Amino acid sequence: MAKNLISKYIWIIDTLTRNRRLSKEALNSLWMKSEVSGGDPLPDRTFFHYRRNIEEIFNLEIKCDRNREYYIESPGSVRSNALTNWLLDSMAVSQAINETQPGAERIEIEDVPSAREYLPMVLEAIRDSVKLCFTYASFARARAESKILFQPYFLKRYKQRWYMIGLQEKTSTIRTYALDRIKEMQLVREKFEKPGSVTLRQLFGNIVGVTTSQADVRTVRLRATPTQAKYFRALPLHESQTEEVHDDYSIFSYKLKLNYELVHEILGLGDAVKVVEPPELRIMVANELRNTLAQYDK
Repeated sequence: MAKNLISKYIWIIDTLTRNRRLSKEALNSLWMKSEVSGGDPLPDRTFFHYRRNIEEIFNLEIKCDRNREYYIESPGSVRSNALTNWLLDSMAVSQAINETQPGAERIEIEDVPSAREYLPMVLEAIRDSVKLCFTYASFARARAESKILFQPYFLKRYKQRWYMIGLQEKTSTIRTYALDRIKEMQLVREKFEKPGSVTLRQLFGNIVGVTTSQADVRTVRLRATPTQAKYFRALPLHESQTEEVHDDYSIFSYKLKLNYELVHEILGLGDAVKVVEPPELRIMVANELRNTLAQYDK
């Protein structure tokens, strides 16, 4: 799918989401002012094809009411789809910068390592279900591991880094690889079939971060200050989050597996958060704190 077509689809979704309902004339007027139009109008026939493609790609239906105004069937579903939401936000930022041109020295953006270099190839491999072969320089290994034959199933972005998840053929295990640690990569024109039982939800549904785990799902309860509670409400730590509000604190509950990223997410919140349960997580966090303090006693 051409990049400019995707941009046009996202523009239509974003415009209808923000304006709720628009006549074809009003939509076309906004279209003509946008960068994606190239100065050309949006013909009815073209709009019909765009609506059909939007439904197929994003699973969003654009309907027309009795007043001949167009709207998205369920606007809430747009923001509940993380990928659609990310694409919309990325386009909105790009469009705003292009239109205002504030100057590069006025805006600072966090870099996303290796997104340009390897992300397109990984996306192509996932789309076509073909294998990858690459060299990987893990932070935990002294030497890079070469000629890794890999079946890429999924992509995940976490803390400004892209990760691919799939089957490493040598070990026959599901592995996660950070794209910024890859030194060289090529497509292997050999097809694979992803098992239907392997899904992102099955692997990461009860995980914070990218470290998979075979451990049991636990009930995690965190006590948060009123200020931190506002941050959790605005940006939940995990989709399973629920809240019990008290006079001077809140208790947030989650269904999670205990892993490295969860511990460090909690540590990063300092004294604004305290682990209530489970006891194992309290011990994990306390041990990390003791080890950190020990660095300053030497």
